[in-house]
Amino acid sequence: MTAPDRPTQTAYTGPREDTGAFSWLRALGPRGRRAFGGAFGGYALDSYDFFTLPLSMAAIAAHFGLESGRTGLLTTVTLVFSAFGGVLAGVLADRVGRVKALMATVTVYAFFTVLCGFAPNYGTLLVFRALQGVGFGGEWAVGAVLVAEYASARHRGRTLGAVQSAWAVGWALAVSVYTLVFYFVDDDLAWRVMFWTGALPALLVVYIRRRVEDAPSAARTREESTERGSLRAVFRPGLLRTTLCAVLLSTGVQGGYYTLATWVPTFLKTERGLTVVGTGGYLALLISGAFTGYLTGGHLTDRLGRKYNITLFAFLSALCILAYTRIPAGQNDLLLVLGFPLGFCMSAIFSGFGSFLAELYPTAVRGTGQGFTYNTGRAVGAFFPTMVGFLAQSWGVGGALAFGAVGYGIAVLALLGLPETRGRELT
Repeated sequence: MTAPDRPTQTAYTGPREDTGAFSWLRALGPRGRRAFGGAFGGYALDSYDFFTLPLSMAAIAAHFGLESGRTGLLTTVTLVFSAFGGVLAGVLADRVGRVKALMATVTVYAFFTVLCGFAPNYGTLLVFRALQGVGFGGEWAVGAVLVAEYASARHRGRTLGAVQSAWAVGWALAVSVYTLVFYFVDDDLAWRVMFWTGALPALLVVYIRRRVEDAPSAARTREESTERGSLRAVFRPGLLRTTLCAVLLSTGVQGGYYTLATWVPTFLKTERGLTVVGTGGYLALLISGAFTGYLTGGHLTDRLGRKYNITLFAFLSALCILAYTRIPAGQNDLLLVLGFPLGFCMSAIFSGFGSFLAELYPTAVRGTGQGFTYNTGRAVGAFFPTMVGFLAQSWGVGGALAFGAVGYGIAVLALLGLPETRGRELT
């Protein structure tokens, strides 16, 4: 009589590694996913409120009788004041907590966006837009730090890349609302309606207050550290070079990006003769490329490293700008096709910023360091759109847009002074 077969025994090798497409999201845990939701929503609506201006610029210029230089100044003042807001929000994030600082930034940018719709003259609009920039500048840095401290080193690039993709979502929402509003409402009122819709973020503040909380490690550091939120600390000998090079990196990338974000709608409408609906169609392809680029760049920054990802897409973005602005008149179909790779490349370069800047600083000054470097770079880069505005008077908008490619060269040079941080734990 033969013995019954016994089940085969295999050695236990531990829990199976989660390698699914959304493993980065599951790895955050319940509290981390709520933080992700708050940061994603905040950045999407931050984007929406920002794009109410570029999309309405032609109507605003006509309403107030502005030349291109003064029109471009509206974007520049927003970005310059965003530096002050970003630094302030970063310091607050380290001193009072990420969540409280996030709520404050969302409230400020929503409130002043709505007030822009009531501006009786150009000067008042300029002031309101500057104050909107204070809230606009702080939101991304605070939200990125909040999520970075929940994310594991292995998934941090793609997690922050997903947060970054919220910018494309807000951009798409703004273009959709713009298309409808300007189609049904006269231009003299339509631009005001666009700003009034900027009240939407107020609803997000309620969610953040009830559902989102700081990562435990950040809360502990805030209680124990005497150096938390010190702006002076990011200029101490061990961090000085990092801070200066990170500012230069942010300046180059954002100078190139905001040149396009500010002037492409005007370029399509004034030099390519597209209608509001036609412009929306071209922007849709540009935005879909941006959304895909953010997600792809997030994966590549984990695989290739932070510096390689930025270098790759700096080169490709500069090439795309030069190609996009040199398409001959009458070939708008080619302009449409090139919109996708242009949006893809100029967005993929940002995917590593959230993780890279967070990994460059210790917890006690992480919000301060990220807020200062990203937003100071944004303020200096803000002069690119104004320069394009003045150059456009003699070169045309299309010719002047090529100036944005200079920024990407500056970014690559800045990387020479920064370390590679892929795999670094946030302790």
